[in-house]
Amino acid sequence: MGGAPSYESHAMETVSAAPASDGWRPLVDPGYRLGAEDVMLVSVWKDEHLTKEVVVRPDGMFSFPLVGDIQAEDRTVEEIRADIVKRLTKYIPNPNVSVAVTKVLSYKVYVVGRVNKPGEYVIGHYTDVLQALSLAGGLTPFAAENDIKVIRRAKGQQQVFVFRYGDVRKGQGLEQNILLQRGDSVMVP
Repeated sequence: MGGAPSYESHAMETVSAAPASDGWRPLVDPGYRLGAEDVMLVSVWKDEHLTKEVVVRPDGMFSFPLVGDIQAEDRTVEEIRADIVKRLTKYIPNPNVSVAVTKVLSYKVYVVGRVNKPGEYVIGHYTDVLQALSLAGGLTPFAAENDIKVIRRAKGQQQVFVFRYGDVRKGQGLEQNILLQRGDSVMVP
């Protein structure tokens, strides 16, 4: 019992696309904003030398042949694609560029306290508090189930949301089961 709990990294391997009824669909929705460690496949049609898997670096950038460093953090796939097209136009007339997110690794949340597997979790961007608690192996027997807090830091401000697991389990207060955002911490006393 003594000492601090260990915090493991629980990264989920993500595939590039999932089958849909009409073919393939993207891993993320068009409004998804990339972050550090996300992986993309950038390809220029009819130029195999300009097809690269790139990783967003900690500084929010990635490098691509001919155009150099490109800002990716907090931008959508379409914004990145348009930037590459604009820069490549100097070298290739009317470049046909595609950009697809192949792995979402920047969307991390932290679940700490009285859960069975506290730690850092890479999640999809539509994961709620209940799902994060499930990823963390559920609550321990002595967890204060109605005093769980979600701590969110955004734009220099800190917000605290209360999550009453006991109420949600009974089908009450379901609005508490908010979608988590990149960097949220779920604290279970």
